[in-house]
Parts: sequence; C-alpha cells; structure tokens
Amino acid sequence: MLKESKELTSKKKIFKELRRAIIMGHHRPGQRLDVINIANQYSISITPVRDALNMLNQEGLVTIKPRSGYFVTPITLKELRDMLDLRNILELAAVERAVHRITAEQIAAMREVHAGYTGDDDESYDRYTDENRHFHYLLAQASGNRELAEMLGHLLDRLARFMVLRRGGRSQEASHANIIAALEAHDSPSSRQALLDDIEPSKEAIIERVIEEEADSWIL
Repeated sequence: MLKESKELTSKKKIFKELRRAIIMGHHRPGQRLDVINIANQYSISITPVRDALNMLNQEGLVTIKPRSGYFVTPITLKELRDMLDLRNILELAAVERAVHRITAEQIAAMREVHAGYTGDDDESYDRYTDENRHFHYLLAQASGNRELAEMLGHLLDRLARFMVLRRGGRSQEASHANIIAALEAHDSPSSRQALLDDIEPSKEAIIERVIEEEADSWIL
C-alpha cells in the first residue's frame, strides 16, 4: 500500500514537472523522453514515469511511437494556425451562449481564478497558463454545452506550450476582467468583443513568436 501511494505521488510530480518543462520549452518538439533516464533521475521505477507520460499523451503534449518511445509532440505551422482558428470558433460559440445563461455563482468562480501577477519566471508562467485554461473552460461550461467545454479544454491543453509564448502574465487578468464585466451585464456584443480583445492578440503574438523566434524548433 505504501509503495502504491509513493508511486502515485511520484506520477503526479513527474507529470507536473515534465508538463512544465514542455510548456516552457525546456523539452523541445520532437525530443525523445527516455523513460529509464527519467526514472533514474527521480530514483523510482519506470511505472509512474510511463503513467505520467501517458497522461501527457492524453493532453497532446507527448506522442507515443510504438517500439520507439515517447516524444515531445511536434507540430506544423498549419496545424498551429488550425488549432488557433478552432479556438476562436469554439470560444465565440461559448460566449454567445454563456452571456444569456451564466449565473452569479459562475461569475464568482471566474473571478476567483487568478492569483495575481508574480513575475516572469517559469513557475509563474506555468500558473498563468493553468489559470488561463481554467478561466476559458469555466466560460465554456457557462454555455451549458458540456461537449463544447470538454473540446475547448482539450484544445487548450494542446495549445498550452504556445500560450506561454504570448507573455501575457501582466495583461491576462485585466482582459479577463473585461469579459466578466460584459457577461455579468448580459451584454452580448460587449461579451463577444471582450473575448476577441483577449484571444485575437494572443493568436497574433503566438504566430509571430513561432515564426520569428522559434522556427528552428517547429516544423514550418
């Protein structure tokens, strides 16, 4: 029982630390993640390592190649553009539904997402990315369409390592506050515009950063 508890704790720790390393770009696209080396690094068996890597595979951050191993998922610029376009489609559909359905409790939950700006270090940006995902997932949930919310949540998991590139730590909370204010007023045009003001600059910043600064790491 003690061994199972230790492996569960190890799996969660490895998942969290590998996820952060991938999101922050310390493990590059296409890089092989060696199970044995990771297990040795943490002084544990390979089982929790594989479990953690399988969890990252479910988020789209790691690709499993039979008889080859685990790799940081590569992506083409076309795939990235398609995912960002899909995000716009899903988010706009969500906000158009949420503006008429959102409750005071849901508004309160969205207000509680952010813990404030704490700097530009890896730990802070890991948190900002999680907060951004949680905020937009709550917005999608307020649409009343569970499938839409789950689809958007999975898409945001796949986009997590790109969301860091926009460097929105200082501005994120303010732009989210504008969305909340419009939703609370049940103002459909303002809610749509506040959402676009949040996600369109992010889209442009991500594409620009990938092309200009990260092109050697991505399949362009």
